[in-house]
Amino acid sequence: MNLVKQSLFLFFFLVLSVWVLSANGTHWRDADRSSAGLAPLAEDHQDAVLQVYSARTFGWRGNLAVHTWISIKEKQAKNYTVHHVLGFRSRRGLPVVVSAIDTPDRYWYGNEPEILVDFRGEEAEILIPKVFEAIKSYPYSEKYVMWPGPNSNTFTAYVGRQVPELKLDMPSTAIGKDYLGDSIIDATTGGSGYQLSLFGLLGISLAAEEGMEINILGLNFGINPVKMQLKLPAVGTIGD
Repeated sequence: MNLVKQSLFLFFFLVLSVWVLSANGTHWRDADRSSAGLAPLAEDHQDAVLQVYSARTFGWRGNLAVHTWISIKEKQAKNYTVHHVLGFRSRRGLPVVVSAIDTPDRYWYGNEPEILVDFRGEEAEILIPKVFEAIKSYPYSEKYVMWPGPNSNTFTAYVGRQVPELKLDMPSTAIGKDYLGDSIIDATTGGSGYQLSLFGLLGISLAAEEGMEINILGLNFGINPVKMQLKLPAVGTIGD
């Protein structure tokens, strides 16, 4: 019980701290949404492209968490389709999963994106139909809970588990990635191990390629000896 109280105190202390430190008055309508130049231009690139991105969320939450999304361009397509979860849609009674033509690598309201997965050509062609099926089967298309999930990171993590060939290693700052619904055990998002999770609030994962992580109230602490990485809440991944 003391451990739970201490963990709750730590979580709310972090939330309060980052809220105070990040209050800059910038309105989301004025934030940068331009391309970061990480994806090939669709009109100049005939091959298929499959990418997964993450970027810090807008406002104070960006000090704690990232938003993740999937960008797909099928072979000879002239546009990218971006697939992700947008929480504000749940307040309007709309499905939270959005699949629409969009800029694949845009800044997420002023925050630069990072590539998590990048497949092109024949490899992308093979994986894209599997990703489409995973997106269609996402079980929380009508539900959104910012913390501990299901949220945008729950969606991307779900696709990773359904398509282990992606070898998707979600960042420690992807709060919601460990939400498994009513399940307690499942594969890790990269498919090289397994994780135990209690509603995304408490859990542990161990994987050959992704290392070990401990989740306390959605805050992830971990180490990946293969990649020589340290994973911390709010900070993210330290190391190559």
